[in-house]
Amino acid sequence: MNLRERLLQNQVVVAPGVYDPMTASLAAEAGFEALYLSGAAIAYTRLGRPDIGLVSMSEVADTIALVRDRVPTPLVVDADNGYGNALNVQRTVRIFERAGATAIQLEDQSYPKRCGHLQDKSIIPAAEMAGKIKAAVDARVSEETVIVARTDAVAVEGFEAAIERARLYAEAGADVLFVEAPKTREQLAAVTSSLGAVRPLLANMVEGGETPLSSAQDLGDLGFRLVIFPGGIVRALARTAQDYYRSLRAHGTNEPFRDRMFDFTALNQLIGTPEMLALGEHYESFDQEAAQ
Repeated sequence: MNLRERLLQNQVVVAPGVYDPMTASLAAEAGFEALYLSGAAIAYTRLGRPDIGLVSMSEVADTIALVRDRVPTPLVVDADNGYGNALNVQRTVRIFERAGATAIQLEDQSYPKRCGHLQDKSIIPAAEMAGKIKAAVDARVSEETVIVARTDAVAVEGFEAAIERARLYAEAGADVLFVEAPKTREQLAAVTSSLGAVRPLLANMVEGGETPLSSAQDLGDLGFRLVIFPGGIVRALARTAQDYYRSLRAHGTNEPFRDRMFDFTALNQLIGTPEMLALGEHYESFDQEAAQ
């Protein structure tokens, strides 16, 4: 069953945020059905900077290819605002699809874009965004590639305007709708009551963001079909890394931190070193008789 078909079922899909092959492999090993390649998480980890449109299309495409080489799990990719106009969107869709994206998320922010839970965002006209969604749909090669339309209008034009934008984006061909940053549980419920019969809906959980935190099960009960936790892994790792470096600076050894770390052997087991070495040995000599 592909992701498009899975999202039509009456059961929520949880997609944790990842930003590289290691986090993707760990999330896949944990049993998640889909992964979310977060533009914010790439900005945080690759640039050490905020999610304000600094990450380029090529940097995301490179990351998609690296993740796809490591795991086969369906991958929802944050494509920001498509990195330009409708023609840029088409190029982005073609490149991301070839790199291995299963779903491509586009938003209606203008440049410079901001994280959906930052203030002072600006958005493009609804008709222009609808044209970009249509361009994305026209550019995809496979009908299995899912186009996710995100609107940031709640913070700019208000909740009702955001709902109307989402309806328009569905008419333009979006497969999944994403109303970013509802401010209350009542607004979350209003998203599903207004749009649940139109398209599968995505909810975004950001610790400390604008939307009240809810469990995936709770959001599924409300009517959402895809729930993402895009930057959680970076917030968790950043906190752990801060504690680690402070400990090492204070003690001059990793000994006090050892129970919070993998040792050398355990990490190599985790990333598949024994299997890779065995595979290399398998190809070191070619058995001509066995091949015949």
